[in-house]
Amino acid sequence: MIRLLRQTPHSPVPGPPPSRRSGGSSPEENPRWLRLTQGVGPWAGLLALCLVLFLPGLLTLPPFDRDEARFAQASRQMIESGDYIRISFQHEPRNKKPIGIYWAQAASAHLFGGAEAPIGAYRLPSALAATAAVLLLFAGLRRQTDPATAFLAASLLASTLLTVVEAHLAKTDAALLACTVGAQMALLRAYRPAGEEVALPLRYTALFWGALGAAILVKGPVVPMVVGVTLLALGFADKSWGWLKRLRPLMGLPLAALIVAPWTLAILAQPGGGSTATGGNFFVDAIRGDLLPKLIGSQEGHGAPPGLYLALLAVTFFPGTLLLIPALRAAWQTRLDPLVRFALAWVLPCWLIFELIPTKLPHYVLPLYPALALLVARFALTAVVHQVTPWTARISQLLWGLAALLLAIVSVGIGLYLDHALNPLALIAAAVFLIGGGLTLRWVWIGAGAPALVSAITVAALGYGALLSGVLPASSGFFLSRSLAAQAETLAPGARLVAAGYAEPSLVFLTQTTTRLTDAATAAQLLADRQADLALIGDRDITKFREAAEAAKLPVEALSIDRGYNYSKGRWVTVTFFRRAG
Repeated sequence: MIRLLRQTPHSPVPGPPPSRRSGGSSPEENPRWLRLTQGVGPWAGLLALCLVLFLPGLLTLPPFDRDEARFAQASRQMIESGDYIRISFQHEPRNKKPIGIYWAQAASAHLFGGAEAPIGAYRLPSALAATAAVLLLFAGLRRQTDPATAFLAASLLASTLLTVVEAHLAKTDAALLACTVGAQMALLRAYRPAGEEVALPLRYTALFWGALGAAILVKGPVVPMVVGVTLLALGFADKSWGWLKRLRPLMGLPLAALIVAPWTLAILAQPGGGSTATGGNFFVDAIRGDLLPKLIGSQEGHGAPPGLYLALLAVTFFPGTLLLIPALRAAWQTRLDPLVRFALAWVLPCWLIFELIPTKLPHYVLPLYPALALLVARFALTAVVHQVTPWTARISQLLWGLAALLLAIVSVGIGLYLDHALNPLALIAAAVFLIGGGLTLRWVWIGAGAPALVSAITVAALGYGALLSGVLPASSGFFLSRSLAAQAETLAPGARLVAAGYAEPSLVFLTQTTTRLTDAATAAQLLADRQADLALIGDRDITKFREAAEAAKLPVEALSIDRGYNYSKGRWVTVTFFRRAG
């Protein structure tokens, strides 16, 4: 990495850097083994970094509530039912997101045991998609700037906390990130603000429209919105639109339609009637029940005022926060540079849109992080930090130090608060964040931006690895569904379960699709009708359950009690197992 960072500074305009245009050095100056290292080395380094960041915990972390468990369970039900067109969670249609990620997860699960595959099999597409996003960013930028900037930007994107989290979750957002980077890198190659007439290679046209089609199949309109806003921002800023012809829309639109149309036609052809039938209801439900509520109000209690994403940026963009504020200031000062102009058009208007949407979740802004990573990498390689922008640099350093301190506290606090025990790996993770953070800040204080960013990425990789591979998987209080599933198997192997007062989707994934999540009265009735063998009742529903059992003349006995932290609701919960007495 250090050798790569010593290469020529970035090229000021889109296009290959000078060394590429002139053919590079001679074989005598660049022996074959050295050329091979320079050509393959960055790719191998990025792949190794992705393995270090994305692999720990991928197999050992239990499913998270609620989105990941719902996605994974719906994909598992496709395998169980053989229906790869309709999307359901248990008996309810899941008409929210298109089919793309479910197909990817089902295909991955087929490779690791089918319906019995562990949660890691359903997470594998996310890890691969995050890796693809990193490599696509490097591939796209290395043709528009110098290799050092491209490599550092891709490394920063890989190590960003939000990227690492989404790479570990069986959801849509890592795949969406890969689609975003693919489309935007093709758009960057097409962008010529001065009207320069250069033919766009056909592979970039295919990449652009193919990424848009795949993104629609994964999460609907998000990536088209990001790309469209970027196009509008560039067009109005430059007062130039002719370069858009290079994208060949007459050729590309049919390609995107070809990707989206087969499932769209298949879902529309489904017969009406019945509780799981789809027909044309999928798109009506997706727009009315999922998209519009997010745009016009707070959906599922996830509302927040504008500014939330900005407030969370110090943590979600860690470790890139180290130089983010001075990098943004420097980017605005050099906004006439075409590459910087493109990155700002990618970030600023879309960020404003996300802030104005009432429903907010931290991962919504992930498609904008590649552009932030590019701006930070450029700044790190071209500026003496403390001399260029002292006050902005100090603010960034303070936020970065607070984020590192917060991660160290979380590492130790998980075990102490949830399990009343101190995990030795938690001390290692905390030491990495604290000691490594101090060493990183030392690089910044002497004005070495690039070494500081490399140090910050190293701190993140080591700290995340300890957290995800040892601290979180060992916490029984944090993963209550895992404890309940294991307890149920011990009490009555293969028992049919019903749960009330603890209705988390991860419990279904870790037990059986037939596990019922319902209310206390229904749980008692199912137990009385012998449609369930064990009832898992939360502490707030025990009185209602006993009253319903008494009304049904059902004698019940309590078998065991388990306690844990329900992070979906933000409270401790105690769950008691009941069965029919005798």
